Amino acid sequence: MRRLDAASAELDDPGLARLYAYPDQRWLRANMVASADGAGFLEGLSAGLSSAPDRRLFGLLRALCDVVLVGAGTARAEGYRPARRRPELAALRAGRTPAPPIAVVSRSLDLDFGARLFGQAPPGARTIVVTCEASPAGRRAAAAGVADVIVAGEAVVDLEGALTALGERGLRHVLCEGGPRLLGDIAAAGLLDELCLTVSPLLAGPGPTRIIAGEGFPAAAMTLAHVLRADGFLFCRYLAQAH
Repeated sequence: MRRLDAASAELDDPGLARLYAYPDQRWLRANMVASADGAGFLEGLSAGLSSAPDRRLFGLLRALCDVVLVGAGTARAEGYRPARRRPELAALRAGRTPAPPIAVVSRSLDLDFGARLFGQAPPGARTIVVTCEASPAGRRAAAAGVADVIVAGEAVVDLEGALTALGERGLRHVLCEGGPRLLGDIAAAGLLDELCLTVSPLLAGPGPTRIIAGEGFPAAAMTLAHVLRADGFLFCRYLAQAH
């Protein structure tokens, strides 16, 4: 993986870690993949758009973060499990749990609490469920039996409140992995600090969902921080213009 500049050297893991280091303050980074014509999924999953370099960066971004934030729909569709420990990146997790916890955002709590995402999470990185007061009380009680529960907001999940609650747990550096609805809500609320977008050299054709979904989303300008390339894929890092 190299910078787009043809004269740049191959980046090793420490070099990539320096390039993607979080700032000291609370920071929400999204990591998404899209086809060259803008599709966020292929046959309903992101895996068909990915590659070995993309998976390498995916693992490194997880190693750098404090918590992985994901929408319930994506967790179900992609068969989410607890983040795995990566021995080659262990130095990046010094002073923290070997892998970050997964935080799942769900208003309805339509989740399989018997899934590996809950049953196989290590004690130090227990899965977190983020919901609101309008969620079914019985489902909240079931969630509390297998996960840590954050209640933020009344009728819908208050994402600002959720990030504050995560920060109070020491989880200030957030990596959002989607899906499109959650990313749209985050961006619309002005909470997106950074977007890491992998562009796959593939035409998916008409129809597939884009990486952001929702209604009434205001256009938001971003600043390109860098572009990397590997195997025909582009790895773009954008910062919110406020930064």
